[in-house]
Amino acid sequence: MNEQPSFFKSVVKKGVIGAVIGAVFFGAATALGFPPIFRYMFVAYATLGTAVFILLDAPALPTFGGLKAVVALLAFYLVLSVVYIGGASLWPQYDPEDEKGKIIKLLEAKRRASEQGKAEELLVRAKALSEKADSIMQRLQTLGGPTVAAPAAGGAKAGGAAPASGDIVALGKEQWELQECYNCHKLEGKGGKKRGPELDNIGSLLKPDEMKEKILDPRSWMAEGFEKEYEKKKMPDKYKELMEDKDVDALVAFLATLKNPAVNTPKPIKKK
Repeated sequence: MNEQPSFFKSVVKKGVIGAVIGAVFFGAATALGFPPIFRYMFVAYATLGTAVFILLDAPALPTFGGLKAVVALLAFYLVLSVVYIGGASLWPQYDPEDEKGKIIKLLEAKRRASEQGKAEELLVRAKALSEKADSIMQRLQTLGGPTVAAPAAGGAKAGGAAPASGDIVALGKEQWELQECYNCHKLEGKGGKKRGPELDNIGSLLKPDEMKEKILDPRSWMAEGFEKEYEKKKMPDKYKELMEDKDVDALVAFLATLKNPAVNTPKPIKKK
């Protein structure tokens, strides 16, 4: 009889201690900027630990065998399985097909770049010839010579007009997703683990050339207030190998549109 009140007191005492520890974990994780799912994980760990310590004080169960023992064992594994499966379903689920799609897009860009290398070289030559023709026409007009209709700028390009600005911004947003920039940077209130600053107003603080410099050389600029992250080299130095120039230009075009002064994007500081 004395065991029940003693065990009840142990449950209350250790339950309160576990609740306090769980609250401390949750508060510390919130202060450090952990995503909500990790905060709940810390609370779950504290709850599980509390349950284990409570069970250590539980009174011994009566000994039984035969069919009762088999049923009790099966019931124990059933409850345990439901708890584990239910808990696992609450954690983030990753779709392998989604990750596969990202990899395919990255590799496809590399493949297209290699196939279009010669075409791009021809476009460069055509542009140079067009500029040379424009220069000759200007000289003829200055000397009072015959007037000939000059070719339109970029008219020698094979494949039609250049992509509209909206198209390149859309491609840049796609690069934001493909390169998973949201893992470190928050945008429109989504993503980010405080490894890097929010970027909602970066278009007002950096010029396109400066953004490109930062992407290709992360040590070239530092966000004010992110000195520790800068010293620890939180931003990886891999994009100059991973991304084509056109991919970087598209990403920069997208970032240049981010001009929301309502968001306190940290001031960039030139370091190199």
